[in-house]
Amino acid sequence: MKKNIIIVAFVLLITILVGFSNESKPGFVRKASLYDTVKKKDSLRILDSIKKSDSLKVTDSLANLKTKLYKKNVEASHYSDKLNGRRTASGQVFSNKKYTAAHKTLKFGTKVKVTNLANKKSVVVTINDRGPHTRKREVDMAKRPFLDISHNNGRSPLRVSLEIVE
Repeated sequence: MKKNIIIVAFVLLITILVGFSNESKPGFVRKASLYDTVKKKDSLRILDSIKKSDSLKVTDSLANLKTKLYKKNVEASHYSDKLNGRRTASGQVFSNKKYTAAHKTLKFGTKVKVTNLANKKSVVVTINDRGPHTRKREVDMAKRPFLDISHNNGRSPLRVSLEIVE
């Protein structure tokens, strides 16, 4: 009788431990809710109203924008092509052709002027995702804006300065 109770307890313990270890399996994906990354102050209505035409390309008119220096001499990288079509943390569908970027702390919808320190080219991107998930990097941009300011054939990372567009 005691042997059966010990076996049942052991099987129950193993079942519980296997249930908690699902997160470490390579195929396991945790269902994320919108509340994981979106704060109350971030408005999804504002994000939905951001259009491709709102993003500014590399032009001389960027010098006329009113900006506030956020960080200088930080690393920037670009997204992989395999992320196209996936949802960002803000809920938008990601495209490497849009002028968007990921930042760890800036609010969704914030427009940021990214300037390459090597050649002084600039582009304005809209924050719509969280990341990069690398310690050294400050911002992850979509591929199009990254290539627009790149000086080394699109190899990342780049040294950039970040300014918030007001």
